[in-house]
Amino acid sequence: MREHAFLHGGFFVGEDRKKGWIAFIVVLAIALSFFGGCAKPVRTLILATTTSIQDSGLLDKLLPVFEKEYRVKVKPAAVGTGEALEMGRRGDADVLLVHAKPSEEEFVKQGYGLERVEIAWNDFVIVGPKNDPAGVKSMKSVASAFSAIASKGATFVSRGDDSGTHKKELAIWKEARVNPAGKNWYINAGQGMGEVLTIASEKQGYTLTDRATFMFMKDSLNLEILSEGDRLLINPYSVIVVNPKKFPKLKLNTDAAGDFVWFITGKEGQKLIGEYRKNGLQLFHPCAKRQERGLGLLH
Repeated sequence: MREHAFLHGGFFVGEDRKKGWIAFIVVLAIALSFFGGCAKPVRTLILATTTSIQDSGLLDKLLPVFEKEYRVKVKPAAVGTGEALEMGRRGDADVLLVHAKPSEEEFVKQGYGLERVEIAWNDFVIVGPKNDPAGVKSMKSVASAFSAIASKGATFVSRGDDSGTHKKELAIWKEARVNPAGKNWYINAGQGMGEVLTIASEKQGYTLTDRATFMFMKDSLNLEILSEGDRLLINPYSVIVVNPKKFPKLKLNTDAAGDFVWFITGKEGQKLIGEYRKNGLQLFHPCAKRQERGLGLLH
């Protein structure tokens, strides 16, 4: 009788049979590995997106669903819209999710993007300290509110990062006929939206922010919305696939980029955007028109 045995299914099995079971398990593992390797591999997609999409929490709602359904691993780069567009011009991203319409249209016109597709909108608001030293509360004209801030020399914190929010801020200063550059009350932070809101709260100053990021962070800030509703404050977001003809290295990911557009403009993606809320408030309003595959933008 052999000295070594092991228990299998309630019975003691001899060493010879033990070796047979081990061999069977090894063969089975190899077979499973082989057939598992035939599954569609996970693709990688580089998404250059705005800090507001990330800071508002929306990205965390969209990406897990998309990645699971389409077997795509997304590598997001949360930067200002200006930097996102530059990443596209360098071929450092496969798809962009941004919010500065004139700059986006120029990007596509120059041949760097296949098409600009609006997917949602929210709006900008002016937030500031509750005591409102510049007296802008409830001002419907955002240009008038900026003028009042400048006249009082009240602290204003700017993104200063060429983001979509920064571009909008500069357009409003132009509308107000004010040049804030170099003024001691004007802080050029060079930071994302979340960081700027934190700075404005600490310094009890004003800033321009997208509503979604502010509402997401509101409980941690000592700020409130003081001016809203001006037509200049509408804030559309769009998705753009970077043109693979400009950058041959991106061709491998064009299908995945097309899948992302198909998802975010479709019923499921638009539903996730529309249902995303903070404290019961809807942060983004879906507005995509369903894209047809094969029409330049998508495969």
